[in-house]
Amino acid sequence: MNATDILQHPSQVIPTVDYLRERWRNGLGWTREILRLPSDGEDWAVRLSIAEIESDAAFSSFPGVDRELVLLHGNGVRLRFDDGRLEEVLPPHGRVRFAGEQSLHGELVDGTTHDFNLMWRRDTLAAQVLHRPIVGPMYFFTEPDVAWAIHLLAGQARFDADAGLPPMEQGDTAWLAAGERRRHALHGGGELLAIRLGPAVP
Repeated sequence: MNATDILQHPSQVIPTVDYLRERWRNGLGWTREILRLPSDGEDWAVRLSIAEIESDAAFSSFPGVDRELVLLHGNGVRLRFDDGRLEEVLPPHGRVRFAGEQSLHGELVDGTTHDFNLMWRRDTLAAQVLHRPIVGPMYFFTEPDVAWAIHLLAGQARFDADAGLPPMEQGDTAWLAAGERRRHALHGGGELLAIRLGPAVP
């Protein structure tokens, strides 16, 4: 699986209405898939989705995958790992990073939660997640080995006209492809998650 080919997937804005919603295999929640690359089959290198956790439940195992979970809506979830670690993902946008092969159980604090779920294969890609307000223009630089995924938590935003991308509404996600070094200017108001993706460091 070639990191460069994955990162150079064409730029696009994925509106929230196009997310693919499907039931968990254990029936205890839903997942709305935003993007997976490559897009065919289960052999993906990166996957963005929103998990709707309805009940206390064990998390599925993803060997070789690193994960980051960010609370979007709800009163939070506690993650109890089999090794004794306890992480609380609480409002407004609590977050936790963990290895996909770790055994853990999620416990809802009070009611259903919606959680942004980033997963990437650690032998192929490296990922950094930033949570930022949109105050004036924000600049994202793509390079031959750097791509960005931008998830709009709140508000509205638009890229400069030369980007050729439609405006973003709350809940939408943009993918900015790696390639020739380029500056992407984002204008608007609100807050976002910005995910920087590059090749795994040997």
